Amino acid sequence: MLHSEEACVEAYHLLTAADFYSPRHATIFELTCSLFEREIRPTYVELLKEGHSLGILTNPRDIEEIKFIAEHYIDDENIRYWVKRVKDKSKLRKFESFLRRSMQVLTEGKDLEAEDILMSAEEELTNLTALDVDDSIDTPADVASLGYEEVERRFLQFKEIREKYKGVLPLYGLPTGFDDLNHITLGYKPGDLIILGAQTGHGKTAFALHTARAVAVDHHSTVLYLNTEMSREQIALRWGSILSGIEHDKIRSGDINENELSIILQGYSRLRESGFYSYPCPNLTPEKAISIARKFKAQKKIDMMIVDYIGRMDKIDPRLQEWQMLEQIVKTLKMLAQNLKIVVMCLVQLNPDGSLQGAKRMKNESDLMLKLAPISRDELEENEELKKYRNPNYYLHIEKNRDGRSGVKIPIVFDLQRQVMKNAERISL
Repeated sequence: MLHSEEACVEAYHLLTAADFYSPRHATIFELTCSLFEREIRPTYVELLKEGHSLGILTNPRDIEEIKFIAEHYIDDENIRYWVKRVKDKSKLRKFESFLRRSMQVLTEGKDLEAEDILMSAEEELTNLTALDVDDSIDTPADVASLGYEEVERRFLQFKEIREKYKGVLPLYGLPTGFDDLNHITLGYKPGDLIILGAQTGHGKTAFALHTARAVAVDHHSTVLYLNTEMSREQIALRWGSILSGIEHDKIRSGDINENELSIILQGYSRLRESGFYSYPCPNLTPEKAISIARKFKAQKKIDMMIVDYIGRMDKIDPRLQEWQMLEQIVKTLKMLAQNLKIVVMCLVQLNPDGSLQGAKRMKNESDLMLKLAPISRDELEENEELKKYRNPNYYLHIEKNRDGRSGVKIPIVFDLQRQVMKNAERISL
């Protein structure tokens, strides 16, 4: 951890201080994690400074031990092996402790029933060998209590918001950026995997940044945006258009007046105070996505990660076909969302006919599957329902919604020049 950020990320998420036999090593681990969380690179010198500031690790023996650790580093590719070694040793110590307690019970509990002793030992041994630290088995009482608490919490929240804000819809997750989608989903929730599909040039990145605006700029939550296609400058210029409402082409060319420049700068001031973090990564792999997400979860407490887009991610195995690769990536991202308790949105590219290779398998993994597509001229002219909306030009189609209605098409307005999206306004005829 003192030599590599990758080692820090792995150890931070996989180990705890309790996994170390030596109390001194446990303290060193906790100090290293504390530095990492505060975005201070954990080095030998920083570790000593941190220890001195807390009044610990001050005697010569402690300093010599830290120096020894700093001089014997592990290559990045071997970090998981050594993390496993530490975890295995920790499990064996727990097993030894289990055996000692069992021996004590046998020695002192002569009046206990044999069946009770065996059942207790079996339960403890099962927990030790079969379950990971984060796993647990919910009893019927646990599930019932959790259900009661959730329903009561939502009832009180809804009641409070209805009284305070006069009818504003309470969300149980992050805002989606669209009122109709908020009503249907009640927001993007931690652990959710959202898949958004669109054809080339039909708004994938615009949708991603629209979502980021709703979550990070308007709602002040934290978003990590993994971008595999655009440069840092391209992303920054798009934000200028999104937050100012001034045409993207004018901003790119510099053909703006002083008043427009002032409006654009005000938009960037809002972005500066937001929770939007961008990570341009043209050579993104699933492993790298996991590592980056873990790091930002530890250091920035991210609420959402957006991957734009997974078709550009390097293959896990060159022998896999494209649909197999996409399926594996989606499975990985779903597990990541659940483990880190964040929302993960991944963008995928649709075929020219609007289909998606491996769609069924990807749909199974997702909690919410959306498709973004332009409305044809013929449909705009012939569909009487669309005539009830002001200037709709795109559909946001809910193909799957694990927690609510699906098969719904939401008419929206996509202003390509200004890179903004919104619900199509309903008008009375």
